[in-house]
Formats: sequence, structure tokens, C-alpha cells
Amino acid sequence: MVCDGIDFEIIEAFFFAYRDFISDPDAILESSGFGRAHHRVVHFVNREPGMTVADLLDTLKITKQSLARVLKQLVDSGYIQQVAGPEDRRQRKLYPTRSGRALALALAEPQSRRIKRAFQGMSADDRRVVTRFLSGMQNAGHD
Repeated sequence: MVCDGIDFEIIEAFFFAYRDFISDPDAILESSGFGRAHHRVVHFVNREPGMTVADLLDTLKITKQSLARVLKQLVDSGYIQQVAGPEDRRQRKLYPTRSGRALALALAEPQSRRIKRAFQGMSADDRRVVTRFLSGMQNAGHD
């Protein structure tokens, strides 16, 4: 329902979808003493092994200071490995360890099941519409 130009129905659908979408990974992370910031780092490093710290900062749109603590915990716990860049030794490339990859997949599997269940009975065109909608929600500039 739209009220005063605000689509509360979609806003609430997002709240509830997000709550449930992150509930399974949150439970897995809690057992390791990790949180959502750790989830994001493990996810993107697993998806793009060899990305630099600068690339990760740009992807996550966070400060170096906020990444430093989370990254240190993941490195110290054996989930992420930092390797000096071949041309520039100051550059740090990030790779998931075997444990890091296993964690990333364990976090993604329940989310993937939710997505698959939500798409049941939908067409490929429906999927494209959902993808286009979600892409449209991303910041290309603030409105």
C-alpha cells in the first residue's frame, strides 16, 4: 500500500526478506564469534580470489579502519590469506583459505536455497525482472 508517496508494502517486504535471508548465516557466524562484516569479507574474497584490500574497500564502501579489525580476525582465524603483490610488495592480495571457502559456501547455501525456493514457478523473464529491480535499488548516486 502506498501512503503519502511511500510504498510501505515493499519496504516491509524488504525488512522481512532481509531478516530471514540473513538469519541462517547469522547463526553460523555467531558460533565463530563473527558478524555480518565478516560475512561480507569472506563472501567477496571467495567470489574474487586475489582481490586487493583496495578493491575490497571499494566494493564494500567502508573505511580502511573498519576493514582492518575484521580482516585481521579472519586472517588470524585461518579463513583469509594475505599475499604481497608481485609488482608492489605493499599491495595485499586476499585469498580464501580452504576453511574460508568452506565458510563462504556454508553461509551462501541457505541463502541460495531461499532464492531458489522464491523463484520456484517463475520464468526466466521473471528472474530478469527481479534482477533488474534489485540492480535498480543499488546506489548509482543518491536520490
